[in-house]
Amino acid sequence: MLLWLEQNLGTIVIALLLAALVVLIICGMRKDRRAGKRSCGGSCGSCAGCAMKGRCGH
Repeated sequence: MLLWLEQNLGTIVIALLLAALVVLIICGMRKDRRAGKRSCGGSCGSCAGCAMKGRCGH
């Protein structure tokens, strides 16, 4: 087991860093959503989600 960890340490570290990055991105998106920020910037004319009722949130 220890040999396997030593052989794959680089891959494990990179995978953990990527997982942490994804978690941070998702937390930021949730925080923005709770604060009322929208991904389309509020311009419904250029927002594909606004064209489909209910998808954008405006």
